[in-house]
Amino acid sequence: MKTLFLSLSLIGAAALVGCGKTETPAPQAAPAAPAAAPAPAPAEMPELKVAIDPTYEPFTFKTADGKPTGFDVDIAEALCNQIKRKCVYVEQVWDSMIPGLQAKKYDAIISSMSITEERLQVVDFTDKYYFTPSRIVVKTGTAYTDPASLKGKKIGVLKGSTQEKYAMGELKPAGVSIVPYEAQDQVYLDIKSGRLDGTVADQVEVNGGFLRKPEGAGYGFVGPVLNEAKYYGTGVGVALRKGETALKDELNAAIKTIRSNGVYDTIAKKYFDFDVYGN
Repeated sequence: MKTLFLSLSLIGAAALVGCGKTETPAPQAAPAAPAAAPAPAPAEMPELKVAIDPTYEPFTFKTADGKPTGFDVDIAEALCNQIKRKCVYVEQVWDSMIPGLQAKKYDAIISSMSITEERLQVVDFTDKYYFTPSRIVVKTGTAYTDPASLKGKKIGVLKGSTQEKYAMGELKPAGVSIVPYEAQDQVYLDIKSGRLDGTVADQVEVNGGFLRKPEGAGYGFVGPVLNEAKYYGTGVGVALRKGETALKDELNAAIKTIRSNGVYDTIAKKYFDFDVYGN
């Protein structure tokens, strides 16, 4: 029986070998293509930290939601766009502007700072980007022939400003009491409350920031336009730390570009109905 079983087993095995299907390996899937590397994120533009005093409408002020705006801010954005930088605004009280720049709290001052000989001793300036004169503002009907006409009156000025320099040089010797303030809007509040008789301020700023508002009713300009270079300089520029030559050259080129390509005029027309660039 073992012999028969063995024979049958061998026959069966041979049959299986003869008629069995040869197993072929399943085709291998093609290796997946490597995932495409993600596109690099756009490079962050380097920042330009810009100091502003947002109390100087229409040049630099805040919207209702606290966003900086105004002519200076729009000019800053246009210049940053030209030099491929991102403007980041740093609020600063006016009389601390230059010390803050020297302490490297920011890179530039774009906030209606006039180019004067005194300031050029400690900071550099770009070319001007506008120039407007200043005026004396007091109650309408105030008799005025010269600074002595205001003897005994209290005049508020922005501390550290060219208007303060004028007032100290011309009005104070004539018997006018000069009161410096940290911000120009504080001057207007004290005129309204009766603590001041008037101010010396940029003609455009005081017109938009005070005279055209209800609190400015009953006040107006007296005397001539004030634009003496010894007090008011040669226009408003971007203030930079001494020795920042590359940045100064970039910004000067940017000022020329926006003056020639229409961007400057578009910005100016948002705020003014006259040539704010001046002569």
